[in-house]
Amino acid sequence: MKTFSYGIMYGTIVIFVFAGVCSLVFSLILRFSSLNEASLQLSITIASFLALFIGGVISGKLSGQKGWLSGGAAGLLYSLIMILYQYLGHNSMFSWEQSIYHLCFILTAMMGGVLGVNVSSEK
Repeated sequence: MKTFSYGIMYGTIVIFVFAGVCSLVFSLILRFSSLNEASLQLSITIASFLALFIGGVISGKLSGQKGWLSGGAAGLLYSLIMILYQYLGHNSMFSWEQSIYHLCFILTAMMGGVLGVNVSSEK
């Protein structure tokens, strides 16, 4: 149980670190180029899904079992923190579009967790 919770914790930390680095890169691109946010929307979405997938892989690899559960828990924890941040920090709830994105984020993290467990298993 201890390695399972460490896997979820480290997976979630990886998600936030990767998302933070991507946010920094995209903000620098927006600041020092003539691009606008609409032109980077697809790149931002891809980076978000990649962050959740990598976090799921880390979570599954470190937990070593039940990758769908550990990756899903890391994705769910990320989504819950985002809900709390948006509600408490900006006083607004998720829209339907955001809810669908976060459901897909959780599913992507689950797939990453399954891959992480299968990569870490020795034969």
